[in-house]
Amino acid sequence: MTDTVLGLPFLPVVPPLLAIAMVMLTRKVLLSLGVGIVTAALVVADLDVAGALRLVAESFAGIFWADGGVNTWNVYIIAFLLILGVLAAFILMSGGSRAFGRWAMARVSTRRGSQLLAAALGIVIFIDDYFNALAVGQVAKPVTDRNRVSRAKLAYIIDSTSAPVCVVAPFSSWGASIIGIIAPILLAAGISEVTAFQAFVAMMPMNYYVWAALAMVLAVAVLRVDVGPMRREEVRALAAGRPFDPTKTIPGELSADLPVHRPGSISAMVVPFVALVAGVVGAIVWTGHSQSGSWDLIEIFASTLVTESLVIGGLLGLGAALVYYVKDTRSNERFGSGTFRDGWVQGVRSMLPAVYILVLAWMTVSLIEQLGTGEYLAGLVSDAGLEPRFLIPTMFVVASLMAFATGTSWGSFGILLPIAGQIMTEVGSAELLLPALAAVLGGAVVGDHVSPISDTTILSSTGAGANLMDHVLTQLPYAAAAAAAALVGYVVLAVSGSTWLGLLTTLAGVAVLVAAARAGRPPVEEHPEVVESVRVAA
Repeated sequence: MTDTVLGLPFLPVVPPLLAIAMVMLTRKVLLSLGVGIVTAALVVADLDVAGALRLVAESFAGIFWADGGVNTWNVYIIAFLLILGVLAAFILMSGGSRAFGRWAMARVSTRRGSQLLAAALGIVIFIDDYFNALAVGQVAKPVTDRNRVSRAKLAYIIDSTSAPVCVVAPFSSWGASIIGIIAPILLAAGISEVTAFQAFVAMMPMNYYVWAALAMVLAVAVLRVDVGPMRREEVRALAAGRPFDPTKTIPGELSADLPVHRPGSISAMVVPFVALVAGVVGAIVWTGHSQSGSWDLIEIFASTLVTESLVIGGLLGLGAALVYYVKDTRSNERFGSGTFRDGWVQGVRSMLPAVYILVLAWMTVSLIEQLGTGEYLAGLVSDAGLEPRFLIPTMFVVASLMAFATGTSWGSFGILLPIAGQIMTEVGSAELLLPALAAVLGGAVVGDHVSPISDTTILSSTGAGANLMDHVLTQLPYAAAAAAAALVGYVVLAVSGSTWLGLLTTLAGVAVLVAAARAGRPPVEEHPEVVESVRVAA
């Protein structure tokens, strides 16, 4: 841990917090992340400028090359983003987005219905949070656009149903990894009668933030709970009276000059998406089996090559989209070789802003790891000297802070899960082990959920086609409310020892906060700006 500069032990948390503060104050994401990177490098290098520049260069190179070979995880994530951009461009040009908008409008004609559609898709697609964030946006965006739901609201729904669902789904990339981490923790604690899978299932109801976040999403969609910056965005979306525009249905901004097949068919959007999903799921099972040599689902998900699977599924989806694009081009002179080239160029270009932010976020996380930010925060827990049962809510808070400052939930629970296990083992509180581990998982998701340097936050805003800082600021009140309810639940769990009483307290806390948010505040549809826009339009 770096603590030599000026002899200040808290320096490991300064660079990430500086980057986060700048992002929120200036709304200039690239500049803020750049400042955070340079500051972190200077701290790690003890203010040696040449050393800091070398660290920055190494952190950038490490994104693409690590351990003597290509860093396939990061490279494939970038490739998947670019493939999705091109896929969306050709779905647009084949008329799929236009046709799906017409189909969805006939069946989902309300703002509430379109939000519930996005939430349902987010819960169902639990294989991986990256895939969830981008795939749900691809499908739900035409519907929410048509029903004048703000892009910020869609990003919030996506973000609240991606990582929160993945972290309690045993058959997901997250679940398998967590099971792998807790297996040695159980052995070290001398617990042999419970398998890691059984422990994971037992921890599911203890992950209070997940259930609070999902309850909040449903309340927001059904009861029209719009507060703070989100209310402003919803009023703007309704008052503007913006009709559905298929050129705005993908991350980034595609040129409105791209030609679109008329009338187009809904299958031009549905088939590529089904091919994408089937390709990703099939590749996850295939690569997991190839790596583990087993057909056991837990071993498959623990060994699967997630990013490779994303690329395979993306290529299958793109292939299907190209079939529909080519299908009618011969009879239409507007679709020549130049248009085909423009589809690739525009699709890649639409994803470049997200790629730039993601690369800088990865560099930030790399330097934060060298700073020892996680170890510093974990040390605070070890030195707290609290009564063992009250370490449960403490772990939740510390994991939240760590994930917020580092931008990674995986890194946070990778560090804190073993620490929580060791502490509970040493104090002889085996019955508190699983609640403490669940609190770490919930806290890590909280911090990841609200951090502007988190890759899932970035990808959720990308999938929804929303501005990153609009997404961060609009979802913050909801995530904070869910986190507060979860924290109260963990306190009740610590005092009572009852998992279910803690869960009921959490959900009751959400209900109270939702009722307070709705009290005396009419729905956005009754806002004066919206009413006036309807009167003028009439």
